[in-house]
Amino acid sequence: MLRALPHLALFTGPDAVPLVEDALRTNDTRLVAAAVGPYAARHLPPHSWRQAVLKCLFTGVPLGAVAQWERRARGDGELARMLTDYARERTAAGRPVPGDLDRVLALARDLTREES
Repeated sequence: MLRALPHLALFTGPDAVPLVEDALRTNDTRLVAAAVGPYAARHLPPHSWRQAVLKCLFTGVPLGAVAQWERRARGDGELARMLTDYARERTAAGRPVPGDLDRVLALARDLTREES
């Protein structure tokens, strides 16, 4: 169902956002990956989208699963702050920092934000 959302005429607006947010609260990486598709790129509010990116990094869902991450991350200072804090926490705990974090952090720090 999550992967089909962008193709269903019934969900042309944000009506299915609660369904996406429910999937993002799980630890099932298949559901998380499905939840961050094109529908989420268009309809998740900024805070929820940032949390979704962190969830992907935390659970090991590849950044490539996050639809339009480049567009949404570019110049997002709050996302940059969140990612920096997350990386610090991982490092302090002696845990590895996910490789995808550097890619999204570089764009989030990019001040030439593209507006959609």
